[in-house]
Amino acid sequence: MLVFGLTGNIGTGKSTVARLFAEHGVPVVDADQVARDVVAPGTAGLAEVAGRFPGVLTPQGELDRKALAELVFSDAQERAALNAILHPLIGREVRARLDRLAARGQPVALYEAALIVENGLHHGLDGLIVVTAPVEEQIVRLAARDGMAEREARARIAAQLPAPEKVKVADFVIENTGAPELLRAQVSRVVDALRGGWQRGA
Repeated sequence: MLVFGLTGNIGTGKSTVARLFAEHGVPVVDADQVARDVVAPGTAGLAEVAGRFPGVLTPQGELDRKALAELVFSDAQERAALNAILHPLIGREVRARLDRLAARGQPVALYEAALIVENGLHHGLDGLIVVTAPVEEQIVRLAARDGMAEREARARIAAQLPAPEKVKVADFVIENTGAPELLRAQVSRVVDALRGGWQRGA
């Protein structure tokens, strides 16, 4: 089974693109969803996090993400301790989900994550799809989605690896300019290429 990375900076519409791939029958393993699942109520992951960081559970026994973020945000050591718990759990669960898809005979799957290029994960994948968007479009989307002020949105965008750096290592680039029909057409072309036996460097 071929596994392609799907990434893009904040507000580029990466999740929308992932949904379009799913509509074409290409399964998507979403790193953010996996990160939530490994600390769901009743999991060993949640017990480990709660044991290391007291006071991060809600009265309902769920992870209080805001409380946890406040503990680790300004403390690099605490953040490293959290990552040491979460990263192996996420990695194993992603691998397990991809293995199950391969066992079912899926020819292609996507791994959707924000920091694929930053963490060098694209080197271990069969290819990389990068979603881009004009900065002004990103700002509009962040305001609509998160109620984010323009200054904060620009700061968040500026803090990420610049899109051109990601495009340099991409095998496919999907430009999400806000026109749904153009986006669908681009996704369809990539799906056709992947199913047509595309090979990196060929």
